[in-house]
Amino acid sequence: MQHETAAEVAEEAAPAIDYTNPDQLMVLIQEQGTDIGLKLVSAILIFLIGRWVAKLIVNAVRKALDKTDMEDTLERFLCNMLNSILLVVVIIAAIGALGVETTSLLTVVGAAGLAVGLALQGSLSNFASGVLIVMFRPYKVGDVIDAAGVVGKVVEVQIFTTVLHTPDNRKIIVPNSQIMGGIITNITANDTRRVDLVFGCGYDDDIDKVYKTLQDVINADDRILQDPAPTIDLNTLADSSVNFNVRPWCKKEDYWGVYNGVTEQVKRKFDEAGISIPYPQSDVHMYTHEA
Repeated sequence: MQHETAAEVAEEAAPAIDYTNPDQLMVLIQEQGTDIGLKLVSAILIFLIGRWVAKLIVNAVRKALDKTDMEDTLERFLCNMLNSILLVVVIIAAIGALGVETTSLLTVVGAAGLAVGLALQGSLSNFASGVLIVMFRPYKVGDVIDAAGVVGKVVEVQIFTTVLHTPDNRKIIVPNSQIMGGIITNITANDTRRVDLVFGCGYDDDIDKVYKTLQDVINADDRILQDPAPTIDLNTLADSSVNFNVRPWCKKEDYWGVYNGVTEQVKRKFDEAGISIPYPQSDVHMYTHEA
């Protein structure tokens, strides 16, 4: 005699249901509805509680990272990644509570993920570029960069994009792949910057007087650093002017103040000293021919 399976024993023990009997059919519907309702409530509770727990975990990790020397860019990136992973786990757990076989679901999700990945190669490229940005740190939050044809202050480095604020307060979101695929100029990476200025005088002006006037302007500005020392050099004998390169150094936050301030003072001091600032001009000679 063969041993009966548990399912067979349960099937034999269960009374046969007469689907033509309204009372039995109603009882069956109520039982099935109650079972589905309980599963649905369980799934919703798992999702809500799981999302709340995930938020607590991410906040705890963020607070722990705040106590380390980790850069803000890397910290935000890791927290965003952790939050995404935890949400995926919560969603799978909630689906499992509905009675869906999660093993088969993971297989389907994996196959679908491969297809979606092939269709979204650009997004995957942005993700990979985001990882490279976090690893090699060509810039961080707070830096001013020139990348992908945009100049702005880095506000956030996300998984797929970098958020910049421009000097005129526009918010620009740049795909990470476009940034990593081109030249990145980190304008504020160093504490000091050199201000490159060019000033011209006329050919009839005394160049020693010009040197002294330019030096007086540089010495009078307290924002200009003495180490590295500023330089003043006669650079070009142009068509209409004698051009001097003036290159002072300053702290990065004083760059535009020094740039504009020195330019204004040079104009004022040149006027006081009687030094001309030439502008492009042409001599036109008229010839008359008798018929």
